[in-house]
Amino acid sequence: MTRATRSPVVEAGPANACPFRPGCLACRPLMAAAAKNPNSVTCPSCSAKNSPVPANGRCISCGASMEALKPARNPEAERQRRYQQDGFSVLWLLIAILVQSVLTAALVVGLPMVVGALDFEGSNGMTVSIPVWFVGGMLLGMISPGKTFVEPVVASFLVAIPTVFYLAHSQTVRTMPLFMYIILAAIGVMFTLIGSYIGERIQMGPPAKAAE
Repeated sequence: MTRATRSPVVEAGPANACPFRPGCLACRPLMAAAAKNPNSVTCPSCSAKNSPVPANGRCISCGASMEALKPARNPEAERQRRYQQDGFSVLWLLIAILVQSVLTAALVVGLPMVVGALDFEGSNGMTVSIPVWFVGGMLLGMISPGKTFVEPVVASFLVAIPTVFYLAHSQTVRTMPLFMYIILAAIGVMFTLIGSYIGERIQMGPPAKAAE
């Protein structure tokens, strides 16, 4: 009479516990869930949900180590993300349009009316607009919360359109062709981006030194 052979049952214990290596098949679903939600980790030992992730890396229910399931920090990626814009703010676009419009109207159009020695008509006015938009972009970068690089650039582009038509149609002595106005306006928009980047760097301060 043949006796049925039973497969040996391996009891869970410290010797047979999963070492939480990346190649462990049992931990792959848990590691995938941890990657999707870094603020919540499921313990592979007792299946208890730890939210938020404990600072000591151990389950709050059974005390097992979850270091392998914690999302690893990448200092290089964090430094690169420091200077990346996350979204677009319509409010700060409107504020940027207001700031650039006021600066352009005050310095390019209004200042020569007050100081008779200044003549910003035609090509001179377009040349002065470039540093004006640069300063406006830097001011917006310094005062805006978060990272705002795109809003000042779009605002300068929208302000540059009426500025080009006004200066091109009002030129009398210091004249230049229309395509030169367009080129100078494009340069001014580029300088707005540089100014907003400098303003953001001033607002954020120096980057944190990488830990050795």
